[in-house]
Parts: sequence; C-alpha cells; structure tokens
Amino acid sequence: MNSIESQLQKLGLALPEAKPPVGNYLGSKRIGELLFASGRVSDCVGAVGSDITIEKAKEAARDTVLIVLSIIKQDIKDLDLIVGVIKMTGFVRSSENFTQQPKVIDGASDLLIELFKESGHHARTATGVTQLPFGASVQLDIIFQMKPIV
Repeated sequence: MNSIESQLQKLGLALPEAKPPVGNYLGSKRIGELLFASGRVSDCVGAVGSDITIEKAKEAARDTVLIVLSIIKQDIKDLDLIVGVIKMTGFVRSSENFTQQPKVIDGASDLLIELFKESGHHARTATGVTQLPFGASVQLDIIFQMKPIV
C-alpha cells in the first residue's frame, strides 16, 4: 500500500471502486507533469440549502475526492506518483438563496491538504449551480502535479 492510501486508512477512509466514465472521455489525462482528472460527481444527491445540509455536502465533497483518486489510481496505478495539487474547481448544486459554496468545497480541500500536506494547497474555484449530472450535490475537477517521467 502506498503512502497516500496509508494516510487514507489512518483517516478511516478508503477508495471506492473506480466507476467508468459515463460519456466519451477519459478519467484522467497526463500532459507532462500535469494530470487532469475529469470532473466527477458525488454519490450524494440534492440541492444544498434545501435538500441537504452544508455538513452533508461538505462530506460529499470529501467523498468525491475519493472517487477522483480511485479513477486516477486505475489510470496511473500508483497514487504516490502525485506530488501535489495545482487547481480544483468545485460545483455545488445550490438552492436559490444558498451562498456558502466555499464552505462545501472545503470538504474536498481539507482532505487534499491532509493527504498531500503543503503540496496539497491549491488554487480553487467554488461555484453554485442549479443542476449537476444525475442530480448530484457536488462535482469536482482537479489538476494534479505528477513526478517527472524519467
């Protein structure tokens, strides 16, 4: 087990089974030292602020990181090839008056920083939307930095 997965285990978390893409795209694509993970949605459904609480949505954001990492592991085989997080875009399915999207996406950011320490700090966007695929509460798009290919 690599160090990222060991860290997850210490946190009481585990990678779910990787789900295949639901359309004509790759789960992730590497360009040089950058790994672009395709946007993935949470298993949690509903609008934050009306159907679900901020706390539940924050947990859904954290769990969506696990979904992204499971797909990356399937693609690159070893999560320890990731050296850091560059950028994350988070979409939150929000009720009409909900404006706390950054608090929701903190669930994902907090886990990435816990896993990758200083190199887990990243640029980020947190945006509210009226709908996400399959009615999901959260969708994440993440760009990682990889170890150089030698």
